[in-house]
Amino acid sequence: FMRHFGVEMGQDQTKQQIEKGLRLYQSNYTDKALHIWFKVLEKTSDPRGKFRVLGCLITAHSEMGKYKDMLKYALTQIDTAREMEDPDYLTEGYLNLARSNEKLCDFQKTISYCKTCLNMQGTTTSLLLNGQVCLSMGNAFLGMSVFQKALENYEKGLRYAHNNDDKMLECRVCCSLGNFYTQLKDYEKALFFPCKAAELVNDYGKGWSLKYRAMSQYHMAVAYRKLGRLPDAMDCCEESMKIALQHGDRPLQSLCLLCFADIHRSRNDVEKAFPRYESSMCIMTETGNRLGQVHVYLGVAKCWLIQKELDKALDSVQRAQELAEGLGNKLCILKAHCLNEGIFRSKGQQTELREQVVKFHECVEEMELYCGMCGESIGEKNHQLQALPCSHVFHLK
Repeated sequence: FMRHFGVEMGQDQTKQQIEKGLRLYQSNYTDKALHIWFKVLEKTSDPRGKFRVLGCLITAHSEMGKYKDMLKYALTQIDTAREMEDPDYLTEGYLNLARSNEKLCDFQKTISYCKTCLNMQGTTTSLLLNGQVCLSMGNAFLGMSVFQKALENYEKGLRYAHNNDDKMLECRVCCSLGNFYTQLKDYEKALFFPCKAAELVNDYGKGWSLKYRAMSQYHMAVAYRKLGRLPDAMDCCEESMKIALQHGDRPLQSLCLLCFADIHRSRNDVEKAFPRYESSMCIMTETGNRLGQVHVYLGVAKCWLIQKELDKALDSVQRAQELAEGLGNKLCILKAHCLNEGIFRSKGQQTELREQVVKFHECVEEMELYCGMCGESIGEKNHQLQALPCSHVFHLK
């Protein structure tokens, strides 16, 4: 009895310490929370407690933008789950591994880990995680510009969110759908979805982490800028940045800085745009957001074009293109060809110009970005789109 009681005590103490850490973390005492969690990790012999505390460390490092550490803890978590031989714990471990790789822009790995999750037949817990798996998989497909599969996974994620009444997941999927429609240039839907996310935060988010509010505001800012509503974009982006600074959320800070830079560029204020691109790039390099870096280089190239500095623009586009090719992001490669085409036209370099036009069309073919009804390309300018139940996308008109 005493021996059994000792085990119970150990587990209880672990649980209490983990919860103490969570309370500190939620009150923004991140360092103190991490200190407690590291101690638990050192001392506990209870695999369930170890698994839980690793989960806390994964979330914290994800929010700080320390994605390599996040990956390291996810791998340890999977080892712990294997010890327990529990499919539910394994599924959660693989989801965290998928999410770590998604943050590090290793999209192929993300997709294969997500598939591993969906093939594990655990119990009810796994079913509750399936929506998050679909969201991560959708983000990875979007990262590689595989639009139909991205949309398919977001739709599935929304269905899981509705069936499980999971408003937080619904909020996250709505933000991703905002990003999806921004890329396909249906700016009305690009604004609609993050607004829906912001509504969910207002209606249900009293006890949620503020990152949900910050995230929805950021995606609204991006859509407002695309729609040319720059004061609205500025307001939303400032609101998002304020929360990101309070919470030490480095990844979101870098996205807000990029958005600020883009807003200044939209106003042709290159002097204000450049330093913000630079600050954004610094944080993105630190966190390993290579896809974000591509967007910074493309923005910087457009600034050089405003200043008629063609060679500097060309250099920036080339850097963006090399990174995008490494990530397999076809849409950014297409944007690079498009910018190059304009630069070579201005320089009167006909051979190079023709080469870019050919490559541009190859990209459009590869991404299947054509409307099946009118045959015109999708994502060239702001058009309302309609998705069918099969996730094929058409021009609404």
